[in-house]
Amino acid sequence: MQSIVQNLKIYNSISGKKETFSSVIDDHVGMYVCGPTVYSNVHLGNLRTFTSFDIIYRYLTHLGYKVRYVRNITDVGHLENDEDQGEDRISKKARLENLEPMEVVQKYTYDFHETVRKFNLLPPSIEPTATGHILDQIKLIQKIINEGIGYIVNGSVYFDVFEYSKSNNYGILSKRNLEDLIHNTRSLDGQSDKKNPQDFALWKKAEPKHIMKWDSPWSKGFPGWHIECTAMSNKYLGDIFDIHGGGIDLKFPHHESEVLQTECHTGHSPMANYWLHSGHLTINSEKMSKPLDNFFLVRDVMADYSASVLRFYLLNGHYRSPIDFSDSNLDESVSAYRRLEGVYNRLESVTKSGDQLPEDLVKALDLCNSDFLKAMNDDFNTREALAVLFQFSKNSFFQLVK
Repeated sequence: MQSIVQNLKIYNSISGKKETFSSVIDDHVGMYVCGPTVYSNVHLGNLRTFTSFDIIYRYLTHLGYKVRYVRNITDVGHLENDEDQGEDRISKKARLENLEPMEVVQKYTYDFHETVRKFNLLPPSIEPTATGHILDQIKLIQKIINEGIGYIVNGSVYFDVFEYSKSNNYGILSKRNLEDLIHNTRSLDGQSDKKNPQDFALWKKAEPKHIMKWDSPWSKGFPGWHIECTAMSNKYLGDIFDIHGGGIDLKFPHHESEVLQTECHTGHSPMANYWLHSGHLTINSEKMSKPLDNFFLVRDVMADYSASVLRFYLLNGHYRSPIDFSDSNLDESVSAYRRLEGVYNRLESVTKSGDQLPEDLVKALDLCNSDFLKAMNDDFNTREALAVLFQFSKNSFFQLVK
């Protein structure tokens, strides 16, 4: 098994290439994945990300690693952007459903857990909530202020991107150039408390309309979107850990901001050795998302397709590649899944019978196992791994029905 571990290659968003995986601590892996914001039911695009990282978690465990998998719950209603003075998503949903914000959080956290349970996703090692770590976030923000990078304006706190980037690399994930961003961004004079448009909020002072708010040294308010993940990944995985993951839409600005504020806080770089981003689930080549209102809720799709078929459909594509959603693709997944299921059930029956397996079948199984591991070691290539299973089923089925 050790040789298999040594052959594992992972595509790193920082370098833009596949790298041989090596963990910070031998035989241990620390992995942080950005979890759901719990203000609505789970849609298929959300599920694609969490299914991808479930497979990664399972495979690392299969290789013998002790994995600490941290996946957060965002139960703080962040604003759409730092200039927004309207309602946050959770408070807006609370008003529409005539509930308290934390009732909304509880309702949709339960929906998320029920959905991933139906899809047989393993629970993470730790599932921290943003509201459970407000004090950690406040402490972290104060450290950034003390470093001279955070600045306070009218009760809000912002991260000075330009000041910090004078001595640090900006755009390590998104490959964006700060000077180009400054040149292409309109001035926010008269519209914002920020020094520069690229700065982002660490803490926002609450307006009277904002329901979810907490006391802090600067104002009664709420944390910015990015700071929660820094607080929780640092608390449970340390200053440097192995894998940070999430959907590709989080690469900028969320993950880019995480890098800046985390490394400012800890003084260590990189905060994570490998950054993994799952691809979009698309409809007519357009990203499936709630803001675009072009998403399908998992519960609605399950009216026609089982969780097993949907899971197969999501895994029959490399996690970094986009998958286009359509009824025809799902219908193809039904027949493909049933074919593999039939071969598996027959193989299990033959194995349990106690009869000696034909020599050719044993060789085919060994080759299938070897090729399957080779595919998974190539950046968790589930599409190629499934192709290996189909090849085995094609070559070996006649022996299984004897």
